[in-house]
Amino acid sequence: MKLAIIANPGKYEVREVLFKAVKWAKEHEISLFINKKICEETGLNGDPIIQKTESDRDSIRASDIILVMGGDGTILYTARISKDLQKPILGINSGRLGFMANTQIEDLEPALDKLLTGDFTLDKRSFLKASTSRGDEFHALNEFLFTRKDSISMVNVTAEYDGSLINTYWADGLLVASPTGSTAYNLASGGPIVAPGTEVFVVTPINPHTLTTRPLVLNSTKPLKIKIEKQQSEVLFSYDGKVHEIEHFPFEIEILKSDLTFDLIHLPGQDYFETLRNKLMWGMDSRRNK
Repeated sequence: MKLAIIANPGKYEVREVLFKAVKWAKEHEISLFINKKICEETGLNGDPIIQKTESDRDSIRASDIILVMGGDGTILYTARISKDLQKPILGINSGRLGFMANTQIEDLEPALDKLLTGDFTLDKRSFLKASTSRGDEFHALNEFLFTRKDSISMVNVTAEYDGSLINTYWADGLLVASPTGSTAYNLASGGPIVAPGTEVFVVTPINPHTLTTRPLVLNSTKPLKIKIEKQQSEVLFSYDGKVHEIEHFPFEIEILKSDLTFDLIHLPGQDYFETLRNKLMWGMDSRRNK
C-alpha cells in the first residue's frame, strides 16, 4: 500500500498528526509520498520510507490512498487537484469543525490499521458542475457562490430551474450548495442540512431583501441556470472559495450534478448523524453540567 500525505505544515496542529503517521508507516514499512516542501518545513528528511515529490498532485498520482491532515478546507483543496484521479481520501481532523475530516488524532493509528486490512467502505460524494455560455467549466464539491464584491449594495441574481423562472434575487448573494456543502457556508446562511448521497442541490439566498425568500432544495439532475446582468455592484463568482473573475455580461451559467465523484473513506463505527450531533452540539444543555 502506498500513501500520499497532503497537509498544511504551517499549522502547528498538523505536525503532531504528520509525525504520528510517519512513525506508524515506519513500523509497517509503508511508503509515504510527500511534497518536498512539506518535508523541508517539518524536517522530514533522510527517511527511506518517504518518497519526496515535486507537488501534492504528484504525491496523489503515485499513491493508492490519500491521507489529508487538517480540516475540511484541506480536503476541498485535495478534492480540487485530484478530481480526475479517483483516489480514496481519509480525512484526519486537526482543525476545528471538520465534517469530512472526521478521524480524530487519537484514533489515527487504529484508522491506519484498518486501511492496511481493507476494513473500510467508500462514501461517494458528487461534485457539482457549472458550465458558462462561453464554454468554461467549473467543479465544486461544496458550493458555487455569487455575491457582491467590494460594495455595500445588494446584487440581482436571476435563477431558472428546468426552464421555469424561480426568482430574481435581491440579496447579498446566492449560494448553490451540494449535500456535502450543505454543512458549510450554506448552513451558516440559514440553509438546510442535506444527507450525503442525496441527488439534490440547495439554492440559498444570502441576506435577501425580502424575508419570505427562502432556501430551495432541487433535484440536481435538472439544470439550474443563473444569470447576472451588468449592475452597479460588482459581482464575484467562486467555486469552493476559488474566485473566477466575471469579465463579460450577461454572465450565464448552468449548474448540474457532475459525473465526477470524490471518494471519502468511511471507517467502521463512523456515523454521519453522530458527527452532526458532536460537531453541532445537538442535544447538549449546559444547565445539565451545573
